[in-house]
Amino acid sequence: MKYAKKLNNLDNVIVRDSLKNFYVNGKKYGYQFELKLDYYRGHFLSVIDEFEVHVDGERVPDEHIKFCINGKAFSPIEFDKCYSEFWPVTEAAVIKVIAPGGLAEGEHQVDVIMYYRSPYMPIGDNHEYMAIDNCGSRKMVITDQEGK
Repeated sequence: MKYAKKLNNLDNVIVRDSLKNFYVNGKKYGYQFELKLDYYRGHFLSVIDEFEVHVDGERVPDEHIKFCINGKAFSPIEFDKCYSEFWPVTEAAVIKVIAPGGLAEGEHQVDVIMYYRSPYMPIGDNHEYMAIDNCGSRKMVITDQEGK
């Protein structure tokens, strides 16, 4: 990636107060948070070139991540095939991390590394496109209360 454009330097990529554990059949199955586009328009998932989630300094393996939009869940390794799945700029994606036992109560550092290409902004001679920086970091507190 030659250059990544950061359109805004707003503190809105990881949605404040969205971190919580989630349950399946009454058992804590993992945790989730919401993620927004820091851009002026939506994009298809297929333009995401780099996506990582780090919690408390540890990288979450891609196979443990579900990127949820439009009532569907995708693994980051599927993004290149999601050319018809549109992420509207007005909607937050829910990032679910499968981690039986979830997160402990208290404060956690959540970092997302996300770069995607803007398909209408070609640069260079080799079918390259402007990279957009959609990275974010946030400290959030989780309280372990099922259904809240």
